[in-house]
Amino acid sequence: MGKVIYVSGGARSGKSSFSEKYIEKRYSKKIYLATGIPFDEEMKDRIEKHKKQRGKNWKTIENYKNLAEILSDHIHGYEIILLDCLTNLITNYMIGNNDIIWEKAVPKEVDNMKEVILKEISSLINFAKENNIDILIVSNEVGMGSIPDYPLGRYFRDINGKLNQFVAAESDEAYFIVSGLPIKLK
Repeated sequence: MGKVIYVSGGARSGKSSFSEKYIEKRYSKKIYLATGIPFDEEMKDRIEKHKKQRGKNWKTIENYKNLAEILSDHIHGYEIILLDCLTNLITNYMIGNNDIIWEKAVPKEVDNMKEVILKEISSLINFAKENNIDILIVSNEVGMGSIPDYPLGRYFRDINGKLNQFVAAESDEAYFIVSGLPIKLK
């Protein structure tokens, strides 16, 4: 059965660097599941820096939807999947859904969106376990700052927080990164 590893921390805390080094020390055949979408110059630059940082020893798949289905054709012979990151995945789902006007969203719409994303992540974790491939999931800790003063920010924080709790509960190992330093939670 595949092991689930969870890595969380604030923005720019060193989560991705820690995760990549963790994997480099333990695995040789690895998949990088990138969820970032290069929608502007800053994001394009960030993605390029991530690619250079990890080098060419990774199989890279860029997507955020239907992950278990997409991965099914790519996992043969691989030992671990690095999902970087859950926060971008949530953002992509929320912003990519043109049916919801977040400033006027009602709780049922928010709950439905949370369930869609939870189903995606649950499916991915189950896929990894069933296929005996480890998975490391990176996510931002969004609940330690101030409360956003606009609805989309609050809904995002709430959904990300609930998904973080779910992944942490499912994990075999969990780490919190502060200023580049890991704290093992479990």
